Amino acid sequence: MSVTEATPDDVVPEESRTRVRAVVGLLVFVELTSGFIQGGTTPLIPAMRDALGVSTGDAQWITAVQFLAAAVSVPVFGRLGDRYGHRRMLRVAVLCITVGCVVVALAPNLGLLLLGRVLLGPLAALLPLEIGLCRDRLSTADNRKAVGMLVASLALGSMIGSFLSSPLHHLLGDVRFTLWAFAVLAALCAAVAYLGVPESRERASGRMDWAGAGMLSVSLVLFLTAISRGSDWGWLQPGTLGTILVALALFAGWVRWELRHPAPLVDVRAVAGRRVAPHLLTTFMLGVIMLAAPVVSITYLEAAPDEDGYGFGLSALEIGIWGGIPHILAFLAASRSGALAERIGMRRLLLIGLVLLTAGQAGLIAAHSSLYLFALAYSVAGAGMGLAISGLPTVIVEASPTDRSASAVAVYSNVKTIGGTIAGGLFATLLGTLVTSGTDIPTLSAYLLVWGLCTAGAAAALLVTLITRPRE
Repeated sequence: MSVTEATPDDVVPEESRTRVRAVVGLLVFVELTSGFIQGGTTPLIPAMRDALGVSTGDAQWITAVQFLAAAVSVPVFGRLGDRYGHRRMLRVAVLCITVGCVVVALAPNLGLLLLGRVLLGPLAALLPLEIGLCRDRLSTADNRKAVGMLVASLALGSMIGSFLSSPLHHLLGDVRFTLWAFAVLAALCAAVAYLGVPESRERASGRMDWAGAGMLSVSLVLFLTAISRGSDWGWLQPGTLGTILVALALFAGWVRWELRHPAPLVDVRAVAGRRVAPHLLTTFMLGVIMLAAPVVSITYLEAAPDEDGYGFGLSALEIGIWGGIPHILAFLAASRSGALAERIGMRRLLLIGLVLLTAGQAGLIAAHSSLYLFALAYSVAGAGMGLAISGLPTVIVEASPTDRSASAVAVYSNVKTIGGTIAGGLFATLLGTLVTSGTDIPTLSAYLLVWGLCTAGAAAALLVTLITRPRE
């Protein structure tokens, strides 16, 4: 469905390549900021709750609404970027983010704060747009290196944000001042998008599928809301089950609509094809381990052995230090993944990453009584995660039509999110059900079961990648 034919790698003017390589540095700054805002918000939620005088339950929506807005924004911005230009939609996204940060910083009540958080939904759409732009303007080798740097920067920014936001809040004395720092960073990203980023050249054909976007958005919001709140509502309650059933029915209707639409929001046939679908299954497993499992591990690190019978009794600062090591290794692995893929091939890189991820998750089970061995296993898993999160979007986008680059990464992003959401609900249920008699303290077997499920998921992802036909 492409209107403009892609320029082959060997005839792209060298001066154009040089310019875009320099622009990758600007996009890295955008991703660092995106990660900083996303990672730095969670530690500030208690302070935001107290500043607004709302309950802890209401404060949970501060995270939930952005999460839901992201699920909607990613496919819409991805498709609009393919259709009208990745830089154009990148500019729209960073403007929304900047306005959202300002609204959050100024919000006198929970309602306006939630509105600002909705405007931050396009944070999750930045990476698909950037990858679409890089694929359009760079050779395959340079694009792989760029994707690795962008993914690594997002992970590093998230780690820095989660580590520094609380000290920054205590230094400034008012959570609003810290939130204004987020707004300043977002404004700098807007300047970068308007002054230093070139536009992509290829455009997808057809009109925007707004009906498909609406159906998908409603189904995702209903499904993710039910899954994320299922533990509170009750999994077997009519409201929870009814919401899930309606979401699945809408999704089925959306698939039928997309299959018949001449210019669908998502190319369902391509996504379900053997070149993409196996990697999306792996992405789902990655979301389970990347988004849901860390919360469990942090809880275990915090548990006191003399009270709970397990754990290491670490303080928040110690958790930040020990938990930061896997993130640093993930950053280093992701940032070098493009160069490594040129030497050994992208499939081997993915296999190595998944082997490390599987070994690391299994190591958490074996080393649960030794902090140093536990940290070693966590670090091995972190390195494997870095290779996987940089390799998967690359192979997915390269297996997709050239005029569907951002849309393909958008699908990757949402599948990862869905995996994390489902696993988050499951893990919360396990930790809330398998408890010591007469208490609400999870048993050791609950943690071991979670890590066992993550090990099985990583091993399944490894098997899927092994049997998938390689494409370099």
